Formats: sequence, C-alpha cells, structure tokens
Amino acid sequence: MTTLSNTFKILHLSLDRAGLWLAPLTLRLFIAWEFFESGLEKFNGQNWFEDIQDRFPFPFDHLPATLNWELSMWAELICAVAILLGFATRFSAISLIVVTVVATAAVHWPADWSTLGELAQGYVITNKGFGNFKLPAIYLVALLPLVFAGAGKLSVDAWLARLCWNRARR
Repeated sequence: MTTLSNTFKILHLSLDRAGLWLAPLTLRLFIAWEFFESGLEKFNGQNWFEDIQDRFPFPFDHLPATLNWELSMWAELICAVAILLGFATRFSAISLIVVTVVATAAVHWPADWSTLGELAQGYVITNKGFGNFKLPAIYLVALLPLVFAGAGKLSVDAWLARLCWNRARR
C-alpha cells in the first residue's frame, strides 16, 4: 500500500511542478490566439464601430469611433503577442479585460431584459435576440488568472523577475 501511496504522491508533485510551467502557458496560448485573431479581423476589416458608438460605456462613448476601433485593434494585437511571450502579462491582461468589458456592453449584452431568466438566455454563443455574452465571459474568466497569478515560469516576466532578483541579491 505504501508503494501505491508513494506513486500517487510522486505523480501529484510532478503534476504540480509541470503545472507551474504548462498551465499558464496553455492559458496564454488560448488568450493570445483568440485576441490576435479578433485584432486581425479589425486590421483587415471595415470599421463598424460607428453603428454602435452610442452603446459604448463611458468614457469610450465620448471618443470618436475611429479612435475606439484603433484602440481595440491595437490592444488586441499587441497585448495578444505580449501575453503569448509572457511579457507585461498582468498589464496586457487588464487591458484585454477592458476591451472585453466594452465589447460586452456595446455588442454582446442583451438590449432589454427584466428578469434573471431573460438575462440567462444571453449566455449563448450566437445571438437569438437575447445577447450573446458567453464567449466574452469565458475570456474574462481566462484572463483573471493571468492578472492574479501572472504568466508562469515559462515567460519573459519570470525571466526578468529572476534577473532582477539575482541582481538585487548581489
């Protein structure tokens, strides 16, 4: 029985160690792919923010639609690459949270709802008249660990932290 217990303990510790490297990396790959793809669509597409400018939350509703388009496009492209590399991860994740909250308010949140049941109908991928805030919610949940725990060990942030820590100890 001790051998089985030790095997599980070793497996558990090995997964914990691998998780410090791989868990944040897989999250960063997912986030980088999703936001870079969205930024590329804006880069290669036409600005449609003019049509929804009045639905943007403050202070973005006071900015020109062209500026909002550029801000969201470049935030999605640059922050996606930064998150992929694990560089300035917390700042980039917070920036993408802002982009996601604005997008949710302007595009994905249901226009009218009076009960939680009606609101819950918007927790879907495709809009059937009740909004479609499921994907933005998933993105927000995926970004939060990067804000609170950082990029993980396999990142530029971790390398810079080790570099600075070693210099500070000298």
